Amino acid sequence: MNITIAQLDAVVGDIDGNAARAVKVFSEAAGNSDLVVFPELYLTAYPPRDLLEKHSLINRVQQAVEELREVSVRHPETGLLIGAPVPTGLATGKGLYNAALLIYQGQINWQAKSLLPTYDVFDESRYFDPPALVRVFPFKDEVLGVSICEDAWYEYDANARRLYLFNPIQELAQQGATIFINISASPFHCGKEEIRRRLIQGHCQAYQVPFILVNQVGGNDELIFDGRSMVLDAQGTPVAVLPAFEEAVVTVDTSLSGQAEIYQPAAEIASVHDALILGLKDYLRKCGFSKAVVGLSGGIDSAVTCYLARQALGPENVLGVIMPSLYSSPGSIADSERLADNLGVKTCTVPITPIYQAYLSSLPACFPVGDLDVALENIQARIRGNILMAFSNRLGYMVLSTGNKSELAVGYCTLYGDMSGGLAVISDVPKTMIYDLARYINRQRELIPQEILTKPPSAELRPNQRDQDTLPPYEILDQILEYYINEGWGYQEIVDRGFDPETVRWVIKAVDRNEYKRRQAAPGLKVTSKAFGSGRRMPIAARYET
Repeated sequence: MNITIAQLDAVVGDIDGNAARAVKVFSEAAGNSDLVVFPELYLTAYPPRDLLEKHSLINRVQQAVEELREVSVRHPETGLLIGAPVPTGLATGKGLYNAALLIYQGQINWQAKSLLPTYDVFDESRYFDPPALVRVFPFKDEVLGVSICEDAWYEYDANARRLYLFNPIQELAQQGATIFINISASPFHCGKEEIRRRLIQGHCQAYQVPFILVNQVGGNDELIFDGRSMVLDAQGTPVAVLPAFEEAVVTVDTSLSGQAEIYQPAAEIASVHDALILGLKDYLRKCGFSKAVVGLSGGIDSAVTCYLARQALGPENVLGVIMPSLYSSPGSIADSERLADNLGVKTCTVPITPIYQAYLSSLPACFPVGDLDVALENIQARIRGNILMAFSNRLGYMVLSTGNKSELAVGYCTLYGDMSGGLAVISDVPKTMIYDLARYINRQRELIPQEILTKPPSAELRPNQRDQDTLPPYEILDQILEYYINEGWGYQEIVDRGFDPETVRWVIKAVDRNEYKRRQAAPGLKVTSKAFGSGRRMPIAARYET
């Protein structure tokens, strides 16, 4: 059977636009393909979140499904499998299924998603009901075992706690499926691609049935979808693997035997690089922006952020603003200018010393200025944030904040200052990974000046300031944060790994007491297994000793 995989970048809520693309791709493939397959919830795009509670949206989805049904009548030789929310018609429950619709010759069959995840960034039980049963679809000379994303993840880790009592893939195999098809919206994080491949391979080998995975691609809010759809034969060997982080429409003959060399997993840092560019590009495009402004400090975080913006938007659509103060080193200004020259982006220099001095002269009546302390350091950061927002308001550019995950975790950032912005591009990238990313960026030629990579990190808000005056060395900090945030370990477990007890205690307290800051941060692109944002829901006003 020839099956066309439509790995497309859909826009959340754009039912008309998504349906129009589906009609176009289906019509072009019809005649040369037996079946065209689109990702999970393709008509609404994933995740639609509380848009699903709008009756008008569900009505528009039903209209789009009817349009697709009519198109299928005009192309009776080809079927269409697409994801959409479908009303259950029941008086109890949430009232919606997350469904896969098989549309063929004007007839519609559907299968709803059985396993509704509620962990990390997922909250599907808020919107959907599970179906009463799972069934296969006889189609031409095959029996299709159709599942949706999480339905295939029952057995992904034999050592993990079982989240579900039911295995949909096993049920489909027992009903005689000759081809498994899983439509997905599986978000990216480091290492996810290989986990996904091993999972699918396990299903093939367990049931001796070929497996087709069709995954969404693109960025929607903080989530990035890598695509990387694939077809494996009954032994779990790749027949076709689609590219990561880009759209692709590929027709595959499912009777072919696979070849192991077809699948080459991408290096982790290369995947993070490509994911951030796609996530940034889609976030601005889908929010109606085409240009970005970045504050250039001469540090590595702003340098990497500026590079990513240039790759996503083009150098002509990025403005770097250099805002030197009393405490900015000449090298930082020169490094920012060299970076901008290397990237081909425009810059504008706005010294903040006169503004800072005006603050100091205005405050003493009610605010004893005294020595340079955190309050005065933060005033400088907030002046810079205001300047960037002025550029945004006047020119229509989106401000990209430049803080990394290590800083955001322990609150080494200023509310309404360097945290200002519409998107926190690298907020899920630890500081040590930022350096790896910078070296990857420079793999062919020096785009980020070497001086930026080698000088000690500094906020430059007071004389001779260094990050390590306040923070543990980043190599140690990032390991503790990995254990505490990503792995969920407590104080004693981390100390038992050989870390200094006082350092661990300081890091944990810093993470916990800065929850209020992170709640006010710009959305950040998720690239690790546990990002700040919708996938980590901690209370702000809490008193809990880890």
